[in-house]
Amino acid sequence: MPGGTYFFTVNLLERNRRLLVEHIGLLRTACGASRAARPFEVIAAVVLPDHLHCVWRLPVGDTDNATRWAHIKSGFSRSLPHGERCSPQRMVKVERGIWQRRYWEAP
Repeated sequence: MPGGTYFFTVNLLERNRRLLVEHIGLLRTACGASRAARPFEVIAAVVLPDHLHCVWRLPVGDTDNATRWAHIKSGFSRSLPHGERCSPQRMVKVERGIWQRRYWEAP
């Protein structure tokens, strides 16, 4: 929905980790960089140890949530030291073992 307001839930791959609250500053930085590159309005956000919920609104005519989440996830992941377990499939795709691959959205 162009210019829509969306609710998201985004999870860490390993739900027993506390990366989001332990590195909240890095998450804020990644979100800010994503907003600078492709603007959107954050209406509400709740950060829990292993997942986050947020509501945001896209600019009029814009539908690209996926690029924004890719920006946030990759920026946060790149700022963390390596050390997580990583599956062979993720290694082949040069992915970190930080985030679940998808997110849940509801317009």
